[in-house]
This record gives sequence, C-alpha cells and structure tokens, in this order.
Amino acid sequence: MIGTITNTVCIIVGTVIGTLLHRGIKEKYKTTLYDGLGLASLAIGLNATITHFPESQYPVLFIVSLALGGIVGTRLDIDGRFRRAVARHSKSGGENRLAEGLSLAILLYCIGPLSMLGPVISALKGDNTFLFTNSTLDLVSSTVFASTYGFGMILAAPVLFCWQGLFYGVTMVSSSAISDSLMAELLIIGGLLITASGLSLLKLKECKTLNLLPALLVPVVWFLLKSLF
Repeated sequence: MIGTITNTVCIIVGTVIGTLLHRGIKEKYKTTLYDGLGLASLAIGLNATITHFPESQYPVLFIVSLALGGIVGTRLDIDGRFRRAVARHSKSGGENRLAEGLSLAILLYCIGPLSMLGPVISALKGDNTFLFTNSTLDLVSSTVFASTYGFGMILAAPVLFCWQGLFYGVTMVSSSAISDSLMAELLIIGGLLITASGLSLLKLKECKTLNLLPALLVPVVWFLLKSLF
C-alpha cells in the first residue's frame, strides 16, 4: 500500500501548495485555468476511451452501462446530494464551483490507467512504479486544482485512497477478479465521464457527471454474472 499512501500524500501536499497560491490569483487568471482544465479533461477522457475501445469484447456494453447507470444515478440524485453536502460545509459561497472541481478531480485522480492498474500491479508484484508515476502527476494536478478551487479540494485525497485500496484489496483476495477485459470496459466508461466533466467545465454542455457514476458498476456486475454462468 506504500504506493497508494504516497499518491494520497502527494495530493494533500499539492492541495496545500495550491491553496497558498489561490489567494494571489486574480479572477481572470482563474477563468483561464478553468478553460485549461476543461480542455485537458476532454483530451484525457477521449484518449482513455479511444485507446481502450479496441480492447473491448462487448462494444455496446459501455452504452448499456451509461444508460442503466444514468437512470440509477438520476433516481438517487447523486449529483444533487453531492452539491448539497458541499454547500453545507462551504463557507465561501463558492459551493457550486467547489462541487464542480471536486467531481472533476476525483474522476481524474481515480479513473485512469495508472490509478487503476497501479494498485493491481502493486498487489501482484510489489511494483509501485505506476503509482509513484501517478503520484507525481497528481501532485501537479492537485496544485492546479487547489489554486483554482481552494482548500476544499483536499477531500479528493481520501476518495483516492479508498478507491485504490479497493483495487489493491480485491487483487490480494483474488488475483483473477480484475481481468484485462473488465479493466478495459471501466477505462472506456471512465474516459467518457471525464470527457463529460470537461464539457461542463467549458460550459459547452451541463452534464451531471456524478449521476453517471453507477455506470462503472454495470461492467462489474456483467462480468460477475458471466463468470457464474
């Protein structure tokens, strides 16, 4: 777990540094940072989806996943609940921006090849190279996020720890539980969720990305049922 711990600490450190910078950044520069983060999200998300789409054994699974996951997420109102929770703990009046930033940061930190494959390789081989590389990237990303959205972005750190810890724990229990095929499906859907966040950040389309998060569970259930029957 040393790789995951390092990754979590880097996000915390980056958030602290970014928060210190946040106070001296004028609003026009923050707007530029929003645009930059939006464009970066589009590039990262589309790259993840397009790169792993040829690896999919079920080309329509991501469509079914987004449809079913979106229905479940909307019924549970995940996005609304999240924003209201942030609003209750926000004293700056910028709860909408903070909620937007947190949802994007969590997706970028968690839904990516390094963040998802890293814990698996760490559990199987004791190799933390992927996670150390991801830690460096997240150190920079968290600094930018915090300089834009403030100290509240530190809440993404425990989410990352639990996410990577889940992959690590499942792999330790059963090394075959997370197959390459399942990983490919998760990365395809995750890439689309990051892309949706980028569209929202650029104000091109208001996407309630958090309502689509249950889509990540559909491939897991599908592969589980497939293994049973």
